[in-house]
Parts: sequence; structure tokens; C-alpha cells
Amino acid sequence: MGLTSDLMELREEDIRKHYDAAVGMLDGFDHTPRIAKAKSARSGSDERSSVIGIRRRFRSTTPGLVTRSTACPEGVHLMERIEGADDDDPLVSPVQANVMHGLRRALAITLAVGENFAEASGLADLKRANLAGSLSDDRKAEFSELLSAEALVSLYVFGNTCSFVLAPHLGETQAEVGEVEEVLTDNAPLALHGALWELDQDIASLAEDDMRLVAVVCAFAEQLMEKVALRAQTAPRLAAFSGASWRIEADDLTLQGFTPARKAKGSTLTMAFKKPNEVIGNHIAKYQAMKLAKMVMAYDFDRRLNPFAELGGFIFTFMGDGKPGTGKTTLIQMMAGLINDYCQNAGYPFRYQNFGIDNIDSYQGKSGQNAKAFIQNVLDPGVIGFGTIDDIDQIAGKRGDRQSSAGQQEVTAVFMEAFAGANTVVRGNCTFGMFSNYPENVDDALRQRAGARFLVDGPKTRDDYIDILNLLMGKNHDIPLGDHEAYAAQEIKRAVAASFESHSRPQEDGLMQVFDRVQNQIGDLDTIAKMGAYLKAIQEADERFTGRAIKNITDAVKVRAMDFELPDEWMDAPDLFLFKSYDEKKAMISDLRVPITVDMVVQEINRYADSEFRYADKSDEVAIDNMVRDYGRQEEAKKRYLEGKI
Repeated sequence: MGLTSDLMELREEDIRKHYDAAVGMLDGFDHTPRIAKAKSARSGSDERSSVIGIRRRFRSTTPGLVTRSTACPEGVHLMERIEGADDDDPLVSPVQANVMHGLRRALAITLAVGENFAEASGLADLKRANLAGSLSDDRKAEFSELLSAEALVSLYVFGNTCSFVLAPHLGETQAEVGEVEEVLTDNAPLALHGALWELDQDIASLAEDDMRLVAVVCAFAEQLMEKVALRAQTAPRLAAFSGASWRIEADDLTLQGFTPARKAKGSTLTMAFKKPNEVIGNHIAKYQAMKLAKMVMAYDFDRRLNPFAELGGFIFTFMGDGKPGTGKTTLIQMMAGLINDYCQNAGYPFRYQNFGIDNIDSYQGKSGQNAKAFIQNVLDPGVIGFGTIDDIDQIAGKRGDRQSSAGQQEVTAVFMEAFAGANTVVRGNCTFGMFSNYPENVDDALRQRAGARFLVDGPKTRDDYIDILNLLMGKNHDIPLGDHEAYAAQEIKRAVAASFESHSRPQEDGLMQVFDRVQNQIGDLDTIAKMGAYLKAIQEADERFTGRAIKNITDAVKVRAMDFELPDEWMDAPDLFLFKSYDEKKAMISDLRVPITVDMVVQEINRYADSEFRYADKSDEVAIDNMVRDYGRQEEAKKRYLEGKI
């Protein structure tokens, strides 16, 4: 990857010169904790205390380091702690060696970036003046603020680099280390000592084997990054770090301010993929899913942007709704399978994750943490991502709904901020799909953050039902197909054209009345003004139809302007498109765009408004049914109460 004007190379010699200092910190240093309290070591057969060092059999002690304490100021010895993760084995395991090398590398990079920050921010000059005793009183406050800023930079770079370099060694084992507490910001050396002291504590109490060791270190690094990033939001004098980027070629690592640089590691998928012809009916949903699977592949890893996101028409979030058994799971399997195949062909890392009901936790704050981790994993700019939230009506609670748990409310808040918040950045490397049988039970504001609507209505026509029966029967029978061309009705372009045409008029009764009334008053909706009048009439009929709805409609229209599939050969032969430069890909996509027409706009207004009216009608009916049941219960309760009185 070539270096851009805002991307500085961190030279290998500038990193390696700090190796001795990094090893010195890992070998031993004194630290008295200020904020955190010492943790008890994990229980073992000899029930060692956390203040009694882990000593390896047949291994001599390091001269001069007579005490192996983690809670007292006599010393922290992280290398020896790591070596003792497997208790009795006198040899250092490959995993332990990898962790030590990773920590040394992370500390050396941290010290190198700290030097860069000090020079760029003017801190280095102030340090020299302070050592010479010539620091003026009017600059002491600036000096103190810059020392704190350097401490935050060092802590974040250490956590970020640790997480990145150790990610390839992380297995399926997970660890819960809790919040990082010993975050000290007096100066960078003290900050690193505090972090390493707490990491030593976590290893002592949680890492009973090699796999847990890696999991604990990575979990600690993630928690450290999160804590420091929050602190940095209000800290001064960080511009020299937050606005800069450093490239370390040997590690394929790019540090970009307070942005996680996670290792581009794809997920291994075990789901049963479905081919497009195995999705019966659902023509528009299937067509949009197939287009989106190719759209996301246009992402440029060097520019970290997708031309579709710049040109308009990229679907960042969508909602698929339909009755049970209409094919939502099949649609997910099809789309994940397409992206997975495209990524394998291009050699791109693909990460698929589903956020399910098992991610809702009874511990306060844990559900929100799970949701944040899910979002961050899919957003990772180093991968092609696809995130799904199945049965979102059960996972994300309506605000103000007393029946929603605290965990569901946390999840709703996280998703709302992630999908259309002040800090949302759509790079075009990933997409999120929310699926529900009962979308009317989803919080209105969260539902409207779904930029596209996929109505998953299953098989509809006679041909659809023949095709699905033929598909599910399999081949282990001799029953003739009869007078029918298998899957001809699923031919996507013909089916989609008919489906879009059907939205030239609304399909929900309530919206149809609005449409007919407006058309009778002003005629055909063939100008912006007339279509705007129609939108206002819809808003008067349903106050939930806000400006966000208009944005979603115009985004859908832009998607229609991209009403083409990237050619299959572009996916099969990556050199034709995927491996071209960002500007070349953007030009090739621009050439395929089609003009926006009146029919497109009217159809998308009707499609979106139909879904909102459908949700509102269902929501009202559910509320009325619940009230009727409540009244019935009250009447029965009164009857039984009076009978008991007699």
C-alpha cells in the first residue's frame, strides 16, 4: 500500500531501538497501584497468593530481583508471570513466546509513536526545557496537559498494537477481564507501568493455560482502548495524534488516531449457503440482496471507502420483514454465501456475525457491551462485513416500553447511535440487516434507521408454489414435474420488473386512500412539487412519516439509479474490477448508472410508505387486541370477585 500525504511511515530502526527499554519493562519494574486494587491469583493446588510470585521449577531467579510481587511496590515481573501461565512446565511454550514478543513489539511501537507525538506537539522541547530548569511558569500548565496527552496516546497505542499483533494467535477461548482501572495520566512511563501492572494482575487471576493467556491479554487490550478512547474525547492537546496516521510495514499495521486497527481476520462460516434459485418468491428482496452482495465488494481497502458510498446508492442498513416461514433465513444464507464466495475468490477477509437473543444479558451494561462489540466487529475497515440481527423485535426494546428489559433498552440505544448517529461513518465495507416477523414491535426511530426495506413475502404465485414444492421434494423420487418449466418464474430480471411495477400504486388500504385523494386533486405525480404534496399528505395521515423517511426514500431512489448488477465476470476475475484503483472503480460504476425517472420515485415512495402503514396497522391492531384482552380479564375478575362475595 502506498503512503498518502497524511500517512507517515514509522521506520523499523525507530521501533527496534526501543526493544531494550520494552524488555526492561517486561522483565521488572516497581509500581504501587493508585486506583485499582490487587486481585487474588487464580486458585491452584498450592493456593498461591497474588503477592507470591509464580516461580518456575529448575529456573534460576534474575539477579537483583528478589521479590515477585504484583500488588506491592517491590516489583512487577510480567515475563515471569507469562512463563508461569502453565504452572509446572519448565520450558517456555510457543504461545507464551508469542505473547512476550507481541508485548515487546507493542511497547516498542508505543515508545516510537510517543517520540513522534512529543516532537509534533512541542512536548519534546518542553521536556528539554524542564530538564534544564528553564521551563517558564506560564508554560507549566501546557507542559502538564501535554504529558497527560502523551500518556493517553501511549496507553491507546499499546492496547491497539497489542490487540492487532496478537489477534492471529487468538482462538475461540474468551476472557472477561472487567473494566481497566489503573489508567494513570501523569506521564507516559507511569501510564505504561500502571497498565502493565493491571495486565499482570489479570494474567495471575485468569490465565490458567496458554489459550486463556492470549484471550486475557487481548481482552485487556480491548478494554484499555475503550477506556482511553472515552477519556480522550474530552482531553486537550491530542490533535497531533488524533489527526495523524502511522504505517508499520513489517506488521501490516496502520495506526489512525483513536481508531482500532484490528487484524483483518475473517470468520469461518458453517452455515448452509443457498443459491439464488433456491430463494423462491421474494423477488425484490432477492434482487436487492444480490446487488448488495456485489456492491460491498467494490470497497477499496487502500482508500477505505466504497465508490457506491460516495456516489450514492449503497445500502448500509436494511430491514427484512415478513410472516414466519416466508424465507428470511434463506435470504440471509443466500446473501452471506454470495459475499463469502466473492471474498474467497478475491482473497478478501469476510466477517459475518449475527446478533441474537442470547446476547441479551442480565448484568447491567453487558448487553450494551455485546452490541458495541458486534457493531465494531462488522464495521472493521480491514474486512468485508455482513451483520444480521434476527428477530430484532425481541432483541431491541421500544423506548418507554415497561415490558422491555434494561438489556433490550441498552441494545436499542447502541444500534440507534451506530446506524445513524452523529459519529456514524459509512465506508461501504459492510452492511447490517435487521429481520423480524413483527416489525411493528420495533422502536419506530430504530426501524426508520433501516435505509432499505426488503419485504420477505415468500412464494406468491402458482409457479412459485410449484417451484418450492419441486425444490423441497429433492431428487429421491420419480414423480414427473408436469406442465411447468422449473424455476423459470424465478428468473430475476423479469420477476423484479413485475414486482417494481406493482408499486406504481400503493398496496395498503390506508395509503391507497391517500394516493387516490392526492391524484384526484393534482393529477399524475409527474413533478417534484406534486410528489412533495403526496409526501405531505402521507405525513398528515401518519405523523411517524418524518424527514428520515424522505431520506430513506431518496436513498432507495439512488439505489434504483444503480439499478444494475455488477457483471458476474467482475467477481470471477478480480483483475477486471476488484483489484483496480478506487478512481478506476468509481468511473466504471458511474458508466453503468441509469437516469432517475418519475416512475422510480413514485414506486419507492409507495414501497416505503406501504411498509410504514403496514407496520402502523399491525401495531394498532396488536394494541387494540391487547386492550380487548385486558378488558375481558377485568370483567371476568369482577364477575369472580362478586361471586365470591355472595
